[in-house]
Amino acid sequence: MLKKEQKQTILNEVNHQANRFPSAAKQAINLGINPSQLSRIKKGDFDALGENSWITIARRLDVDLSESKKWVTAETPVFKMIYKQLEACQALSVSGIMCDIADIGKTHTAKIYSRKNKNAIYIDCSQVKNKQKLIKRIAKGLGVNHYGKYLDVYEDLVYYIRTLNNPLIILDEAGDLDYGAFLELKAMWNATEGACGWYMMGADGLKKKLNSNIDKQKVGYTEIFSRYGAKYQRATPAGNDELQDFKKTMVAMISKANKSELPSSVMYSKTGGSLRRIKTEIRKQNIA
Repeated sequence: MLKKEQKQTILNEVNHQANRFPSAAKQAINLGINPSQLSRIKKGDFDALGENSWITIARRLDVDLSESKKWVTAETPVFKMIYKQLEACQALSVSGIMCDIADIGKTHTAKIYSRKNKNAIYIDCSQVKNKQKLIKRIAKGLGVNHYGKYLDVYEDLVYYIRTLNNPLIILDEAGDLDYGAFLELKAMWNATEGACGWYMMGADGLKKKLNSNIDKQKVGYTEIFSRYGAKYQRATPAGNDELQDFKKTMVAMISKANKSELPSSVMYSKTGGSLRRIKTEIRKQNIA
């Protein structure tokens, strides 16, 4: 069972993110609860929600409930580049595609950005691969009613997006989307042109999928690529030696920010530059 202190940690994040939404009702939809429940927990009534609801909210808000030392985000070159691109896409209501190798902090950066900026939402496309799930997840993320007929959800969502001040939709793991979802993204981009920023992210598989379908002249892919900037953004250097040095720099920055007991050279040797493994190694030190 969750402790009272853990529920308070979740509530702290709920309160912290409240200013991302124009109303408490919109935030409640995003959290998957009703407005009265949200009001009650904000007043300290933790029994207003069941255990499963608290866990769901913690997962949705990416709240760390472990008792180990909290993770500190280092502003690595990857973090800074992606964060600035997200800022530009949101401010100017334009689109971009980030295709780079896995495990360099793309997802972490996008989640941090979406938690800090109003009207910016993060979507893990690997969890919503078809158009119905994708559009309903976007609607839920923005606090729009996502129940009922799909066409109604879609039309309400498009209408609502056009009323917002510089919304941004971040599509992570976009290479996992099926063909119908890609076509729906093109339709939604058309319907919200100039009113919404879009940022598509993935590893090399996304680039391969787009290029392959463009070469095959499959309907929609050339248009999607064009609408998302017609250019693949990359944060890491292409050469092997340069990439290795780049990773060593990131390892050193992350290790320092999180006060690792290991020298950065040892950390790199143990992890090979994997950010996920760095996090594991540092948490092992904090537990010991």
